Amino acid sequence: EENGADAIELNFSCPNMADGGLGSDIGQVPELVERFTRAAKKACGIPVLAKLTPNVAEMSSAAEAAKRGGADGIAAINTIKSVTNVNIHTYISSPAVHGKSAVGGYSGNAVKPIALRMIAELGWTDELKGMHISGMGGIETWKDAMEFILMGSTSIQITTAVMQYGYRFIDDLKDVT
Repeated sequence: EENGADAIELNFSCPNMADGGLGSDIGQVPELVERFTRAAKKACGIPVLAKLTPNVAEMSSAAEAAKRGGADGIAAINTIKSVTNVNIHTYISSPAVHGKSAVGGYSGNAVKPIALRMIAELGWTDELKGMHISGMGGIETWKDAMEFILMGSTSIQITTAVMQYGYRFIDDLKDVT
């Protein structure tokens, strides 16, 4: 906030945390989502979004907990816990951390159907009516973005497509024809 941030996004969703009890481990326990959201809201005056993990059977419990903790909005979804491949010569999976198999986050267009389902769940949850929902997960075209808005997102975020196609991608999104 002191450095000019417009909002804070709390990471209750990252599957890449090496130690237990961090990232998506927190996002799977609504009581922890509520507690940490409340602490963040108490410590700052700018909007706070709780970025929730898709590595759950349903997302609305954690979203409702974030709202009780004072979140101004929900960001969903983050990456999905995955092993993307296994080296058949070394038997080490990807991602690898320090030469050892690890579980990491998978994103991009393949997660879009999962993201849309979870955004719809949040949008259809009565207890979350009127809450800001920032949707993400596989958005590569303006039509993808519109689908997220139709399911309940009030804003969208795009990262993987920018990493994949470069910043020019944003201009392509704005050039709706």
